[in-house]
Order: sequence, then structure tokens, then C-alpha cells
Amino acid sequence: MDIRIGVQHAPREISLEMPDDEKSHTKTRAAVEAALEGKSAVLWLTDKRGKETAIPSEKIAFVEFGAPNGDRKMGFGS
Repeated sequence: MDIRIGVQHAPREISLEMPDDEKSHTKTRAAVEAALEGKSAVLWLTDKRGKETAIPSEKIAFVEFGAPNGDRKMGFGS
């Protein structure tokens, strides 16, 4: 599953490739909701390869959850 996060006053968004399992999706969504509600000062996310990314909660502009990697369509027929 891909996640795109927009950061205020930054020209590019952050793109992360997350694990595709349901448990990971639920945990990630809960962490994002807590950050947006102000319950945590920093949103920490760990991608599929184990790389950790920290984003200050107050600077998050938007969060977009993409389709699972198996559902991606490529080419002219998509």
C-alpha cells in the first residue's frame, strides 16, 4: 500500500510504500488519526523496508492512502 503525505510549506509530498497486510493498514491509520487529532506531536511511520520516517503532526497537510500494491494497473489498458 502506498501512502502520500503532504507537508505544509514543502514543495513535495512524502511517499512511502507500506506493508500490504490489514494489521499494518489499521495500525498506520490509527497513528495518522492520532497525529491529526493532536494526540502525538510526531507521526512515526516505518515503511516496507524498515526505513523510519518522522513528520511533525502540526505540519501535516494531507494523507492519502493508496490501493494495495497488487491492485495497481499499468500501461495503456488501465
